[in-house]
Amino acid sequence: MKSITVFCGSSFGSDNIYREQALLLGQTLAKQDIQLIYGGADVGLMGAVADGTLSENGKVTGVLPHFLQSKEIAHKKLTELILVETMHERKTKMNDLCDGVIVLPGGYGTLEEFFEMITWAQLGLHQKPIGILNIDRFYDELIKLIQTMVDKGFLKQVNKDMLIISDTIDDLLEQMKRYQAPTVGKWISKEEI
Repeated sequence: MKSITVFCGSSFGSDNIYREQALLLGQTLAKQDIQLIYGGADVGLMGAVADGTLSENGKVTGVLPHFLQSKEIAHKKLTELILVETMHERKTKMNDLCDGVIVLPGGYGTLEEFFEMITWAQLGLHQKPIGILNIDRFYDELIKLIQTMVDKGFLKQVNKDMLIISDTIDDLLEQMKRYQAPTVGKWISKEEI
């Protein structure tokens, strides 16, 4: 993997561990010569992961819609800042630039980005690994909900298994490097009903 997109919150959350882990993730990516692709802002966990990467002389590409740049939240020290028109164009560009995705804690926007990327993978639009860094058990309830989707027949186990989940950065990256996309498509055949 030469580049990873990180989706995460534009705030720091209520516990300093989120900021610490975002900084450490950025530093780890730089030390492994993996370019960071992210949302381009200098606030919250977004700014922390970029700062961590830059602190170890790593490459950082931000993708930011014009309307957010006008609010003066663009990070000023990035290797490259790509300006786009819409949020959807932002996600598409971030997908085009990366070899994998990591999700850190965040709010609605982070979850929306995560679910779109995993849906694209489920539909076979890409074969990239998608990892959840489950800092301080932040995503435990979401992981339970995804299992409920399987248990209730709304999601195939093979599609749940596409998610890579770990509470440590090194383990998550190692799993992502070994990832093999499933060959099973999303759609259920009539024989399976």
